[in-house]
Amino acid sequence: MNKYIKITNSISIHEDEIVEQFIRSTGPGGQNVNKVETAVQIRFDAKNCPALKDEVFARLRGLAGHRMTAAGIIVITANKFRSQMRNREDAQERLIALIREAAVPPKARRPTKPTRSSKIKRVETKKKQGAQKKQRQKNISFD
Repeated sequence: MNKYIKITNSISIHEDEIVEQFIRSTGPGGQNVNKVETAVQIRFDAKNCPALKDEVFARLRGLAGHRMTAAGIIVITANKFRSQMRNREDAQERLIALIREAAVPPKARRPTKPTRSSKIKRVETKKKQGAQKKQRQKNISFD
């Protein structure tokens, strides 16, 4: 069964591209921690994913940080919940959110110049402040 995970209107990844591995979770939970592998570690090969364009991959590399290996594989570990299913859903949601954020191109910065009136106001304010400070000084004469 071909199941795709829709991330954006233009990006969908195949379910088989995500490799899941269940590991033992850390933290409290009594004997359940020692017996059941509830934490999940998912791996997604972003570098070789045909759905991701080069510019999306470049932004994804920056956003993923230490979660992406040198080979371009994103590794996400989820152990927030005590059930395997909820941890699996949490890890997938985090991966989808990461790719979604990378898919949005950054807004181009348009450099602006200060207006003439704002320059004049700034200078006037500086003069006013200087005059105030000058008034606070004690008049010391050396006669």
